[in-house]
Amino acid sequence: MTLPRLLVTMGDPNGIGPEVVAKALARPDVRAAAEVQVVGLRDVLAPWLEAVGAREVAVVEPAEAPAFRVRHGVVDAEAGRLAHRWVEFAAAACLAGEADGMVTAPVNKAAFAAAGIRETGHQEVLQRVSGAEHVATMLVTGGLRCMHLSTHKPLREACAYVTRANVLRAIALTDREFRRWGFARPRIAVAALNPHAGEGGLIGREEIEEIGPAVEDARAQGADAQGPFPADSVFNRAIAGEFDVVVVMYHDQGHIAIKVHGFERSVSVNLGLPFVRTSVDHGTAFDIAGRGVANGESMAEAILLAARLCGGGSLAGGGGG
Repeated sequence: MTLPRLLVTMGDPNGIGPEVVAKALARPDVRAAAEVQVVGLRDVLAPWLEAVGAREVAVVEPAEAPAFRVRHGVVDAEAGRLAHRWVEFAAAACLAGEADGMVTAPVNKAAFAAAGIRETGHQEVLQRVSGAEHVATMLVTGGLRCMHLSTHKPLREACAYVTRANVLRAIALTDREFRRWGFARPRIAVAALNPHAGEGGLIGREEIEEIGPAVEDARAQGADAQGPFPADSVFNRAIAGEFDVVVVMYHDQGHIAIKVHGFERSVSVNLGLPFVRTSVDHGTAFDIAGRGVANGESMAEAILLAARLCGGGSLAGGGGG
């Protein structure tokens, strides 16, 4: 059997990215799941590979970094430029058919800004490089999957983004991608925006005027969508197996549920890209960078999930590994 070809970007070299990549690739199950190449700097990754006993890891260096010196925990423009270039390189390779998918270690938004990069994170870079019309983020841990209507928007803007058209597009994208990932007819729960799902309009009208009509539109198009359900109960129902995925209305609504349920194993997956992209569900952790105490489980789960999706495996019943 031919293994899927994955590119794993190293993330911000001043953060925990190199460490978690090395720790993930030290696991035999991860190494057996895919043909992996790391996109980054050999000299930065090598000490971590040696520390965990990982050998024969291929590293691609697509960006020149003359005399780059790691400064753990420091926001650095050159580190931001390198991390950005590595993401661009991996995405271009996937588009060219040189890799089947990509997995990303965390980048630092402040380092991007210091380098003069206007994109705030991976998703914006990948959407530009791929030309994808709409890209969304789903988080996975165990059997809980949360598809986000929006992610990095201020809360006021996120609430304004809850429109009938936007919610319908999110449900339709979720239905399409889940069918591609092995679900015959995905069961999609849609979370409410307001407490108690608006209490019949007493605590907000988004459920009546925007979310509810979008659910009905989606059902008319053939999706098994239900809701809107109060956000304080829908996740327990999904964990119990009643739903395959929850469409959530904003960043923290989904992220908190995922991280409380299983933070160490949580993985981010993009929907809407023309290739598979998964990622760790944590940041650069500058406060512990360089200390050797970072947990590599999320990176390992991200690689395993990407390998499964690239290899034609099913997300159904798989979760984050």
